[in-house]
Amino acid sequence: MNTARPAARAARRPWRAAAAALAAGVVLLSAGCSGDKSPSWQNGSQGGGGNAQSPSPAPTQSTVAVTTPAPDAKDVVAITDIKYDSEDPANTSVEVKDSDGGAVKGELDKDAKVFHPAKALNYDTTYTVTVTGTATEGKSGTTTATFKTMAKPSKQVRVSSFLGDGQVVGVGMPLIVRFGRSVPENVRGDVEKRMTVKAEPEQEGTWHWISPTEIHYRPKTYWKPYSKVSYRVQLAGLPMGDGWYGRSDLGVDLKIGRSFVMTVQNKSKQMTVRQDGKVINTIPVSLGKPSTPSSSGTMVVMEKKEHTVFDTMAELGPEKGYRTDIDFAQRITWSGQFIHAAKWSEGVQGRTNVSHGCVNVSEKMAKWLFDRTMMGDPVTVSGTGSPLKNGNGWTDWNMSWDQYKKGSALS
Repeated sequence: MNTARPAARAARRPWRAAAAALAAGVVLLSAGCSGDKSPSWQNGSQGGGGNAQSPSPAPTQSTVAVTTPAPDAKDVVAITDIKYDSEDPANTSVEVKDSDGGAVKGELDKDAKVFHPAKALNYDTTYTVTVTGTATEGKSGTTTATFKTMAKPSKQVRVSSFLGDGQVVGVGMPLIVRFGRSVPENVRGDVEKRMTVKAEPEQEGTWHWISPTEIHYRPKTYWKPYSKVSYRVQLAGLPMGDGWYGRSDLGVDLKIGRSFVMTVQNKSKQMTVRQDGKVINTIPVSLGKPSTPSSSGTMVVMEKKEHTVFDTMAELGPEKGYRTDIDFAQRITWSGQFIHAAKWSEGVQGRTNVSHGCVNVSEKMAKWLFDRTMMGDPVTVSGTGSPLKNGNGWTDWNMSWDQYKKGSALS
């Protein structure tokens, strides 16, 4: 029996060794998952696990980049241009898409590296810009960026055109654009840059600010007869000062009629009428008497009324005022000067001035003129001693070309 016990003890020893080894393994596992410290054998040379991290890859460089608007920009004005950099501008393209994937139409100026949208972008909309150039070794040839336009502004300036599509006007007709609010001087240049005029055949011209709410355009000389003229005013979304923005764009296509030019000389008291450069009539006139002289200067026909009433009672009072029926009246100043029929002065027309400032002609000649004139036909009166005041009518042609150009904010 005593010999059996030692054998039993000997049999237990392997079990105890295995148990000890198992316990040691548990300790090692516990240390490996504790997160306190990596085991000494977990280092970079082992390619290990645990908390070891690989270095981030360097961002891929590109030969192109979007510079304006800045990537992820917010509250971008709706008329923004897209500017970019490129190592190969001649072979670079730009695509702009709205949040629905619709492509934005526009013009790409590769020399200036800018994309001009054809019209204002939508408000409160995210756009994606993709610029594709030429890849080089180590650089890609494409980049993308996004930006979001501003919310629709609550303060918007109404813009309107005096003329409409399809009108036919005289060679002296200025293009007239009006604003629903005064335009500050410091933004007038930006406004003019968004206003374009095209004429066929091509003719030199310029815009001229008549007032803070009105701007005109005229060519250097009278419009060429039978020209086609179109103008575009793209002010939607344009900052117009003090938190105001342009409300909308507009476009007008019109035609210039035949040349019909009237000149009146006080000395001879005759009106000479030229159509397309040829004299077609000479008409006796009576101008304003010395106390109410006619204005000397170049005007244009602004409106026509076959029958009207001249009433100056409120202005001049019952002693000097009058109320008279008038035929074939053509307004040439805001102050009330017209070309019109005057039966009462037919006996002195061509010899004596008796009017209140108007150009009096006979009933027959007034109708003859009325049937042939159109809005924008020029009228020049000379020799009365009373200069026309600029602004008293459409007096665009009463200034020299050099004077007129000074009225542009871009001059």
